[in-house]
Amino acid sequence: MANQIYEIPLSATPQSFGISISGASYSLRFSYCAADQGGWLLDLSDSSGNALVSGIPLVTGSDLLAQYSYLGIGAALYVAGDGGSSDAPTFANLGTTTHLYVMIP
Repeated sequence: MANQIYEIPLSATPQSFGISISGASYSLRFSYCAADQGGWLLDLSDSSGNALVSGIPLVTGSDLLAQYSYLGIGAALYVAGDGGSSDAPTFANLGTTTHLYVMIP
């Protein structure tokens, strides 16, 4: 069976919402940190609101959850730009030309 890949729809604004990944419910919170060069950060909580991981930078080129495999989420999160671009998401282009994808093996 091939991997299932879904885009998590985002907009270029701080936001929070619930999502189901591999049958479990999570809460995602996206915030923008303007310090230094700036960048988007992801906080991941369980369905009860307990923080699992805070401050994951949205960067391209790697699985954002790889170092948290001990959580047993059973999926990978990737950021990618249109046309395979490896540019990091900016405040203005998140959800328009850079996208967040969940891959379920």
